[in-house]
Amino acid sequence: MVFLGVDTVIRLPTIQGPRTPHGRLSTGGIPSCRARGDSIVRHDFLPFSRPSITEGDIDAVADVLRSGWITTGKKCAEFERAFCDRTGAADAVAVYSGTAGMHLILHALGIGPGDEVITPSLTWVSTVNLITLAGATPVFVDVDSDTLCVIPADIERRLTSKTKAIIPVHFAGAAADIDPIRALAAKAGVPVIEDAAHALGTEYKGVPVGRSGLSVFSFHPIKNITTAEGGMVASDDAEFIERIRRLKFHGLGVDAYDRATQGRAPQAEVLEPGYKYNMTDVSAVLGLGQLERLETFNLKRAQLALRYRERLRDVGGVLPLTDPEYPMTHAWHLFVVRVDTDAVGMTRETFMAKLKELNIGTGIHFLAVHSQKYYRENTAAGSESLPNTEWNSERICSLPLFPDMSIEDVDDVVDAIQQVIGG
Repeated sequence: MVFLGVDTVIRLPTIQGPRTPHGRLSTGGIPSCRARGDSIVRHDFLPFSRPSITEGDIDAVADVLRSGWITTGKKCAEFERAFCDRTGAADAVAVYSGTAGMHLILHALGIGPGDEVITPSLTWVSTVNLITLAGATPVFVDVDSDTLCVIPADIERRLTSKTKAIIPVHFAGAAADIDPIRALAAKAGVPVIEDAAHALGTEYKGVPVGRSGLSVFSFHPIKNITTAEGGMVASDDAEFIERIRRLKFHGLGVDAYDRATQGRAPQAEVLEPGYKYNMTDVSAVLGLGQLERLETFNLKRAQLALRYRERLRDVGGVLPLTDPEYPMTHAWHLFVVRVDTDAVGMTRETFMAKLKELNIGTGIHFLAVHSQKYYRENTAAGSESLPNTEWNSERICSLPLFPDMSIEDVDDVVDAIQQVIGG
């Protein structure tokens, strides 16, 4: 099921997908659009991702550049309001990047030496780096074998008196199971910070991610919408969000663009030391145009993803992720498969290199953080076994997925995969 807007729902047909080693089935499918031969010849390179930028986007950016106000201004304010309208968030603060947003949140929560922060290891390194740079200890939890979303029971097992925050990840566009995580956090008296970098347009039990609680989003060029670089902190805590707004601009008592004076008030003072993490109007106006097309983008991503599932159901050794069993709407930020190295007789890296030779780009999301050099050598980061994380970290591969792709592009990718593993 793909949601286009408030009153419009398109139901896409469902098929049974391939079984993973863990026994689950992929579901979803769309009718085949064309027959293909036994070989693939692609003359142009298909990248793993590419932002969808229109002439209207370019014109809007040019208008801002001509306006004389190119840093944080009225376009940032408009983007924040439009984001809240789209997600239902009570308030939001646009920042330079998702990483900047997470940094501000950890700082505002007072995370520091002696504290523990629970988060999956199968995530982008920035979150764990920020926890470590704050002097706190990342405590890694395992993920579900087939959805790659965090396991609430594993979070419960690792809660201690030192736990000061929990950071679940909405992975690849699928929603993490937030209700039990929030219940655990409430019982322990610690905040939940939802890493929603992959989740613009994702819904959990009918509610958009970002509508309640505390979330941080990313608008990097590979995300569902882009501001070139950028992020958003959303919260229903008015006092907390005002502190984030202050911290992102030097700790001044007004924003870089004050909504009353349309400029920096002469009496602005530092209320607490802050950072320089504000978004520019150049980025914000790009985000405004992108946000207007979010439903279109996500519908196209869903169509492409379901085509992948249909084509891959009979391809042995290449295992797509499955959907969580609880109600949710997928935003399809990524299409991730696992390369069964024993079945295909090659490493994930060889598989990706052979696809590149056939002009197909791929990515890895992600190498487990605890397996990387610094964290391998840093015993403070924890060394408990994470079997599902480790199995997937050695096999995951992200296939091309972006709105300007065609169904024929998906067929090219799958034909290339068949050629690689059959040759």
